[in-house]
Amino acid sequence: MVYRKTMLPYLLLVLLAHARWVSTADLANCSLVKNIFILAGQSNISGRGGVINHSNRPGVANETWDGVIPRECEANPSILRLSGGLTWVEAQEPLHKDIDVNNTCGIGPGMPFANTVLKRDPSVGVIGLVPCAVGGTSITEWAPGGFLYKQMIRRTKAATRCGGRVRALLWYQGESDTKTLEDAKMYKRRLESFFKHVRHDLQLPTLPVIQVTHGKIYYCLLRIHSICKL
Repeated sequence: MVYRKTMLPYLLLVLLAHARWVSTADLANCSLVKNIFILAGQSNISGRGGVINHSNRPGVANETWDGVIPRECEANPSILRLSGGLTWVEAQEPLHKDIDVNNTCGIGPGMPFANTVLKRDPSVGVIGLVPCAVGGTSITEWAPGGFLYKQMIRRTKAATRCGGRVRALLWYQGESDTKTLEDAKMYKRRLESFFKHVRHDLQLPTLPVIQVTHGKIYYCLLRIHSICKL
């Protein structure tokens, strides 16, 4: 009887520890159905919030992230991120730190988006974010067959390998295509082709695309061009 009383607390601790481990492992290893969102584009979605350039020399970058995390960007156990190594981990800012590796990443729109979705509908469950954005990239660099495109498709397929459903593509890109009038004119056609190929290659013909536009730069370019011809 003494032996049983002595062992009981120990057994309870073991069971509790094991239950916690299972819960964490289940969350990160696909046993729960995830609502998957692809994050793609350039720096606007990769995240530059809180990034400070300490250099005073034009064209020279000496950047660091200040580490400040606003409330809407705080981590949530129900929000996961597909790492650069294709494993699910708890999502924490900066989301693109191991994807957009040649730039200094900071706060982006991915975490506020996911937190807002969960706030409005907690029954959504687990959200899986798939960061794919790279700063400074143009739409031609995202063309089917290119490195960025193939990496995005590969990462998205890896995200669904253990279950889950791709709910939407969050696309925030376009500034790099305003440098020339020709690129600005071709942007719509190139973007539509990009979306068409993404839906085809993921076998999701009705995949929603949430796109953020960059004001009216294209129309400003056309205006400047017409004025210069006068």
